[in-house]
Formats: sequence, structure tokens, C-alpha cells
Amino acid sequence: MCYRCFDLSLHTMSKKPKFINEFLKKKNKVGAVAPSSRFLRKKMLKHIDFEKATVIVELGSGTGAFTFEILEKLAPDGKLIVFETNEQFYETLAKKINDERFVFVNQSAEKLPEILKEQGLDKVDYIISSLPLAILPDKVKNNILSGIKKSLKAEGLFIQFQYSLNAKKLLRNNFENVSLDFTAINIPPAFVYKCKVKECA
Repeated sequence: MCYRCFDLSLHTMSKKPKFINEFLKKKNKVGAVAPSSRFLRKKMLKHIDFEKATVIVELGSGTGAFTFEILEKLAPDGKLIVFETNEQFYETLAKKINDERFVFVNQSAEKLPEILKEQGLDKVDYIISSLPLAILPDKVKNNILSGIKKSLKAEGLFIQFQYSLNAKKLLRNNFENVSLDFTAINIPPAFVYKCKVKECA
């Protein structure tokens, strides 16, 4: 294995022990052993038109691998709403970000439509997700996907990464134009799904 192929910056490396600790403590809620690599971030975020995006939602911030990069690219008048249920990750990231465009929610992604309503919003442009669908209870998983479909604009995108193809059938049953990408340069290697909401007949 060529370790030079991985994103081993000091910023990323400093997060790995914390990530591993949380994974070991809460395997049923934390789906990764390390923060997402820059290669995975690139594959996820390339689908977002930051010049036009006004509201982006992130489900499962972890240590902020996607969060920081989205805020760097987000328009000055844009908004990023982030969900994170892990207390350790939430408290740590909340202390690091002071940005009026950033709304941080320590609640389940099941609350997405409710939180949007509180923010005076109905629909959003993009929803990106790091949630471990493979280990979530079916009821929770279905509630989250239902909320995502209700919350996306007609031309919006749901972008989800997973470490296996287990979610392929589930996502194709809920969304249309589901495309699949892959990056081997991540720990573990990851699949990226780009999904559009099915239109009503």
C-alpha cells in the first residue's frame, strides 16, 4: 500500500484518534474509523454548484471534513445547516466554527423538515450525507429518506457516501437518476451516490 496516496495532513491526522475512539464507543452510530479523505471530499462536493446554491444541508458532520470545505466555497449569503447527534463531535466542532451562515443542530436527521421550518425554509438545494445507512434501524432510515425527499427542490441533489453497495437498492427505490462513483483512496474505500427525487406521477 502506498501511504503517500492518502490525505495525511496534520489537520486530518489529529482527528483520527478522536474518530477511532468514538467509533469504538458507538459502533451503532459512528460509521467510520477515520475522517473522509480529500479524494472523497472532492468526489462528493464536485456535484454542488456553489455559485447557485443558497441552502445546503449536511447530515452527519463528524469532525467537519466536509463542513469546513463547504463553508470555504459557500456564497456569502448562503446557508449551511448541519446535523450531528454525536455529542463529542458536536461540542468540538461547535467551538471551532463561528460563521453566521452556519446552523448546527444536535439532533437526528429525522428532524430535517422540522428544523427547516424553524429556519423559515421549505426546500433546499443540496443534501450531503455521511450517515451510516447500513447500521441505522429501518424506521430511522426510512424517516430520514422521507424527510430528504420532502426537503429537496425539484432540481436538487442528495449526495450520500457509503462503504459498501448495501444501500444501492434502497436509494434506487427512493430516488431517480441514481448514479454511482467510487474512490479507493479513503479509509475505508467509499462509494458515492448522487440521487434526484422521484417526480410524482
